[in-house]
This record gives sequence, structure tokens and C-alpha cells, in this order.
Amino acid sequence: MEEPGLFGGIFEPIEYLMSVILGALYSLTELVGVPSYGLAIILLTVLIKILVYPLTKKQLQSMKAMQRIQPQMKKLQEKYKDNPQMLQKKLMELYQKEGANPMSGCLPMLIQMPILMGMYYTLYAFDYGGAPPSFAWLPSLSEPDPTYALPFLSAATTFLQQKMMSNTSEANPQMRVMMAIMPLFIGWISLNFPAGLVLYWVTMNVVQIIQQWWTNRQDDKEAA
Repeated sequence: MEEPGLFGGIFEPIEYLMSVILGALYSLTELVGVPSYGLAIILLTVLIKILVYPLTKKQLQSMKAMQRIQPQMKKLQEKYKDNPQMLQKKLMELYQKEGANPMSGCLPMLIQMPILMGMYYTLYAFDYGGAPPSFAWLPSLSEPDPTYALPFLSAATTFLQQKMMSNTSEANPQMRVMMAIMPLFIGWISLNFPAGLVLYWVTMNVVQIIQQWWTNRQDDKEAA
């Protein structure tokens, strides 16, 4: 399977680094007597998510703060709908008072994007070097999952992650439509992606869900 060429060269240094680390983690699984690239992919994904957790936490807290002040924002938008300058001033005062920043959730995502893209290009056409590419029920990590279990899991975990990150009841109609379409789209494209890449996506979602649960739990404790 050919690696997608668009933007591939930009992420070559990260792709090389990820390939080296993945090979090292495979060697580690050999040392413990369970040689498996599938397990190495899971370990690499968990390692990445742990390393970027401070950024993830900042992003989650920012999104939670923005959700918390949505009712106040709607009141201001209604009150100053004919005065854009005053509306902007009042919104900035609200952000400052509540410690919210609509842009702070974007920066961690932008920082993590090169890592995500590097992993994508690494696993899309990874050379397993003659090692058994099978894992669990998967006959080959380099080919799509013939049982469709991984595509289903990719869609399900994407939906759960989105649901945890957004208050659906307060989301606008366009956002609710996007939250319904995105998991279906992820599941659909996963049908043709190598199983190793989809395994990475599912693992990333699961770790993200756990991290979000933990962050929310800590924030609730602090609030109490």
C-alpha cells in the first residue's frame, strides 16, 4: 500500500523518529516474550498521549470553561446584538472574569497536530520488516480489518470522545450535525485504512477518554 504523498515530506523527520521508537518498542515486546507490532503501536500511542497530557489538560479545561459561560454569552449576544463593539467589549470582560480564553483550546491542538500527522504517515505504509504483522483477531496490521471490528470501534470511540468534550444539549444545530457525521465518516474511511493505523486511532481515543474523565474528576474535586 503506497503512502499518501500529500504533505508526506513535511513530516519526514517526525515519521522517522516514530518509526525508530516503534521499532524499539517492538524489541521490548520481544524481550518480554510477546513480540507484537500491534502491542508496540498501543504502547507508542499511550506514550505520546502521556507526554502531551499537559497540553491536552489545558485544552480540556479551556473548552469546559467556554461551555460553562455559554448561557452568559448568549445573554450578552442578545442584549448587544445591535452594538458589535460593545458586545466584543463585554465578551472580553466575561472571558477575563471567568478565566476563559476561546483561543487557548486551539493552541494545544496545533502543537499536537505534527505528532498526529507524523503517526499517520508512519503507520499508513509501515514496513514491518518480515515480523508477523498479525495482532489479536487481525490477520495483518498492514491491511484493512476484514471483520470491520476496528472501523466500528473507531466510530464508537470518536463519538464517545466528542460527546464527553461537548455539551450536546447546548450545542447549536450545526455542531450537533457535525457530531453525528464525524464518527460515521471516521468509521467509513477506516474501512480502507491499514489496521495498524486504525488501531492507533482507537487507542488514542480510548486514552483521550480516560484523560478527559480524569481531568473532569480533578476539576470537580477542586470545585467542591
